Amino acid sequence: MSEKHLHIISFNIPYPPDYGGVIDVYYKIRALYNLNVKIHLHCFEYGRMDTGPLKQLCHTIYLYKRKTGWKSALSYNPYIVRSRQSEELIQNLLKDNYPILFEGLHSCIYLDDKRLKTRKKIYRESNIEHRYYFNLFKIEPGLFRKMYFLSEAVKLYFYQKILKHADKMLVVSEDDTNYLKSKFKADKVFYLPSFHSNDDVNILPGRGSYVLYHGNLSVPENHYACAYLIKNVFAGTDIPFIIAGRNPSSKLVDLVSGKDNIKLIPNPEEENMNELITNAHVHLLFTFQSTGLKLKLINSLYRGRFHVVNSNMLAGTGLEDQCMVAEDPETVIRILKEFFSKDFTEEMIEFRKRKLMKHYNNSLNAEKLVSIIF
Repeated sequence: MSEKHLHIISFNIPYPPDYGGVIDVYYKIRALYNLNVKIHLHCFEYGRMDTGPLKQLCHTIYLYKRKTGWKSALSYNPYIVRSRQSEELIQNLLKDNYPILFEGLHSCIYLDDKRLKTRKKIYRESNIEHRYYFNLFKIEPGLFRKMYFLSEAVKLYFYQKILKHADKMLVVSEDDTNYLKSKFKADKVFYLPSFHSNDDVNILPGRGSYVLYHGNLSVPENHYACAYLIKNVFAGTDIPFIIAGRNPSSKLVDLVSGKDNIKLIPNPEEENMNELITNAHVHLLFTFQSTGLKLKLINSLYRGRFHVVNSNMLAGTGLEDQCMVAEDPETVIRILKEFFSKDFTEEMIEFRKRKLMKHYNNSLNAEKLVSIIF
């Protein structure tokens, strides 16, 4: 049998796998490596230099500088796309005839390039980007960043037409799949959930002593959701809460200050974060963005007990039977109090395992990916 080779164009170096988009890229590479696919990885580097275990997982790795600055910002193309233009990249792609996987709309500037007309081109969706940026526009308080998010949202809306040049589209949620099927040929669009760090379900039965909210707190979406929960949920009860995540702002620190039932843990190490997830009694996860797949939900379902979420967190996941949905603070507080009188049982763990290992199984999804591409 001939070897399978695949180019992957990543918007950033996918190591360490510590936030949504790069988590999917890294664990996808790992799963494909286990199926003997030879990966030729192309990364636009900014803020990261370490390729770590990618050196062992990939056949070749190419790094390119992002073209940040005002010239990219003034382009008709979205900034996240225009800043990832590289003639060196296209020349490296032209060295062979292997299929190309474009990670996110960020990496698609060469999707319609005539030099790649005969190549198999696969688009990997992680968000409906114009919706994502429009929601950032709505919650951003600063005028300059607000105008940037709005400008980018408009550019991304018109730029998405480039996806008609993709032979296949791999989409992380059922809702986003339906959206792209409505815009492009439906037989080109495939639902393929995000890859993640979990190979098996590891949940402790019994009870924990606190509610956990976690995420990258420097991301505007997460900052906004966390501040909302502190003001409207955490401060209105004596239930113990822990907030854990990267780079919390001084505003979040101030909001927590003086509240005895709330503990903020900034920048926990991976091992510590996993312990927090495993030992929590309830996971409270809110988002005001319904696009994409929330990987922190998948991670906490693999490791954690009860989950209280809003409907945006579940959009397109098919995981409604694994969580309790609450849209307002009063309902959240009521459900949290109910859960603290219950144990998480072995039967609940088995039910969770059957669901996740069927639909969010890295090995099975990697096999599906290989069958779509090759």
